[in-house]
Amino acid sequence: MHSDPADALGDLGFGLGLRPQHYGPALEEELAVDWFELNTENFMVEGGKPLHVLESIRTRYPIALHGVSLSIGSADPLDPDYLRRLKVLAQRSEPAWLSDHLCWTAVDRQQLHDLLPLPYTEEALAHVVERVRTVQDFLGQRILLENVSSYVGYRDSQVAEWEFLAAVAEAADCLILLDVNNVHVSAHNHRFDPLDYLRGIPPHRVQQIHLAGHSREGELLIDTHDHPVEDAVWKLYATALQRFGPVSTTIERDDRIPPIEELLAELDQARHIAKATARRPGAPAAEPPRRAARA
Repeated sequence: MHSDPADALGDLGFGLGLRPQHYGPALEEELAVDWFELNTENFMVEGGKPLHVLESIRTRYPIALHGVSLSIGSADPLDPDYLRRLKVLAQRSEPAWLSDHLCWTAVDRQQLHDLLPLPYTEEALAHVVERVRTVQDFLGQRILLENVSSYVGYRDSQVAEWEFLAAVAEAADCLILLDVNNVHVSAHNHRFDPLDYLRGIPPHRVQQIHLAGHSREGELLIDTHDHPVEDAVWKLYATALQRFGPVSTTIERDDRIPPIEELLAELDQARHIAKATARRPGAPAAEPPRRAARA
């Protein structure tokens, strides 16, 4: 069913995570945005305003759907109703791709509304790979899995997080949504080198990059998505582009949401970094953004 990952989806350019506060500008103005990422669960409904917004946005911009409730790492069975509604939404909206998180979010079918890390063991790897294959076969397409930020680890883990993520992507033939802020946050919290993380990720699997802000609570960094992107994350983003080449990039903001002009300024900073990285000797050649084909 699946072709080589490098040939599939292309580079959409520079996008924003669309939030309700910015529906108006997105629908009424010509914004300097190449595409929008929409939260999947907000649109898994049968009708009403959310689907009207979705249909209106997708006529103006390419979109991707980003979920938080697949719970691909849970010991619970996959939720057939969730998968059915996801497939209906994907068929209706024709997103460039679907993504969720490499984590677990539910126990006994009760959503915990948190993105919880996995033990990085052979047993967990086999479990996740089987579930990713099942989801992809049901949807008829690859999915992207995102690395989460974490604040605890498991004594039973046998490999580093990046090795586990890479192994899942290769064995399940899925793609990676690399959250650079989460790499920075987890590297700080768990005292590893974020460059080791980047070096451990296969470039041909990276389809998208997330950038976001975080908060500090004592010695911990917390992935709160309520601040601008920090300088250290911008620097890590530049390093990531040197390794992975041009990658569709999204700015995320989920709290203390500013006027859209502030997010567009951050998006311009991402463009500037990408252009500067492409001009460096030995850096991958830049490619122009490619809009997703529309039905």
